[in-house]
Amino acid sequence: MEIEELNQWLKESDQKEMIYEKEYWHRAWNQYVEESSNYYNVLPAKEAIVRFISEKNYRERSHLSGCEELGVRIKIGDICFIDFGMSYLNEAGFQHFGILLAFYNSKAFVVPMSSNLSSYRQAGSIYHDSGKKHLLRLGKIKGMNKESVLFLNDAKWINTARIIDVKAHLDKNSELFREIKSRVKKCLD
Repeated sequence: MEIEELNQWLKESDQKEMIYEKEYWHRAWNQYVEESSNYYNVLPAKEAIVRFISEKNYRERSHLSGCEELGVRIKIGDICFIDFGMSYLNEAGFQHFGILLAFYNSKAFVVPMSSNLSSYRQAGSIYHDSGKKHLLRLGKIKGMNKESVLFLNDAKWINTARIIDVKAHLDKNSELFREIKSRVKKCLD
């Protein structure tokens, strides 16, 4: 399927029409399934499965206004398991942990994190600034199984329906939490 053709169909579509009512529906669907199948066939199993999980989470959660509708209660400083969805190269995507820094207008500002050892080794900490500026070591937070590193340059606003579960908490008045916020702000300068 070519993007130009899809864009043309988009221009011709009415907001209230259902896709199955369109003449091109069966051809478009079959082509989509074939392209998706070819794409997934060459992925490692682990990568394909995290994509399946994100697609399922999207179908089940995208219509929700927040995680509260799923019984998940959150607060600033929570470290949550989050489905960030599909990503481009060098972006945090799919299922990762993240720390909640702020809430505004039904959204949470989060910083993705990982236990990737290579990223952890390259990161600075609140005590030394010698590592990569976009990475910050958290260490091992109570409630987490491994040492973690924050991807400061991937901080973003999300619908809290992306939050699957709360795993740990970092006191918002702690030195570490204040340093995280300060370093995220520095990424914006």
